[in-house]
Amino acid sequence: MDPNHYRFQGVWRLPAPPREVFEALADVAGYPHWWPEVRDARQTGPDRGEVLVRALLPYRLVIGLTAVRRDPGAGVLEAAMHGDLTGWSRWTVTADGEGGALALFEEDTRPARPLLRRLALPARPLFRANHAVMMRRGRRGLAAHLSGRAAGRA
Repeated sequence: MDPNHYRFQGVWRLPAPPREVFEALADVAGYPHWWPEVRDARQTGPDRGEVLVRALLPYRLVIGLTAVRRDPGAGVLEAAMHGDLTGWSRWTVTADGEGGALALFEEDTRPARPLLRRLALPARPLFRANHAVMMRRGRRGLAAHLSGRAAGRA
């Protein structure tokens, strides 16, 4: 097992139609408005952007994103990642059968920053827990955003 290889997967149940969820997830520049750990997001070119992420652990990540697939019909958003993390991430948005949506998140990544690579083995449980907290807060923030409530920052 490569301690620097991470695979993440999770499903967010959201109180909005799939089309609205898809559009919110496609608007990466809007993430800082509802996702507390996404501190900044900016477009760097056509189909390219950069996000600054800081969760509970005392480090920040600058992640470059390049759109690979944007398919509203299939509900799929996929991006290649570069910078402090390399790999890919994908959202697949579907109806939940109750008027809301399910957003499946998948990520396959490796840290590129040397310090994070050196800490891979001893800090792996902390890195995974940090990611879990970030995703939980992201789901809550997006649900509040879609419901028209302000997402509180902690």
